[in-house]
Amino acid sequence: MVKISFQQVSARKAEKENDGNKEEIHVPCTHDELVLPVWSKKSPMGGLWCIVPGLVIFMSGLIIASVCLYRYYYYNPQVPEDSLFHCRMMYDDPLYAPLLGRQEVEENVGIYLEDNYEHISVPVPDFASSDPADIIHDFHRGLTAYYDIALDKCYVIELNTTIVMPPRNLWELLVNVKRGTYLPQTYIVQEEMVVSGRIRNVRQLGPFIHRLCYGKDVYRLRRRSGQKRIEKRETRNCHTIRHFENTFVVETVICDRLHF
Repeated sequence: MVKISFQQVSARKAEKENDGNKEEIHVPCTHDELVLPVWSKKSPMGGLWCIVPGLVIFMSGLIIASVCLYRYYYYNPQVPEDSLFHCRMMYDDPLYAPLLGRQEVEENVGIYLEDNYEHISVPVPDFASSDPADIIHDFHRGLTAYYDIALDKCYVIELNTTIVMPPRNLWELLVNVKRGTYLPQTYIVQEEMVVSGRIRNVRQLGPFIHRLCYGKDVYRLRRRSGQKRIEKRETRNCHTIRHFENTFVVETVICDRLHF
């Protein structure tokens, strides 16, 4: 009896060769540790550096806007002493001359050369026919505002440059009067005005008139046509402001309604 046995070497060799031609595939086992991707955390300082410049720019703009609004509407700059005047003027009024003789008008004048306007303050007069008032002549906007203190009302009209002297000319006149080198004439000129409507938006009148008339009833005026002087019997609904802004005294008559 012959015993036959098989060699395993060739089979194992072929197996190894076959194994060498195959790609190795590794399947993770359940007990292997899974490694997840780690996202990098951004520092909060990065966002802060973006917000801070924006806040700085916003606050700077807010501060600048506030300063401009305050300067434009509410700030009242100091006037040099040589631009402030306390004036008294004697004048003759033909209507009252036989009874009262020469009369006197008193006022305080502030002349703002840089801003091109005049502020005239008329105190309570000695005679009852005139009201105390504050007056603004704004040459930049071409407007005049009268604040009648007795009535607590503001009246606005186009600036009359034939009567009101420009700030530089009025300043030179008052400086000469103060020095005693020039005396203004003593006659009186009357201008007559009638209320023509209500003004709601005072800001449109500019910062100086806005500051004078803010919170008050404001009315627009028109000049009365004709040269006839308003007589005493016709002034029942009229109020008078006497002041000077030239070489003569001006009597401004403001009427709500005229009765002729």
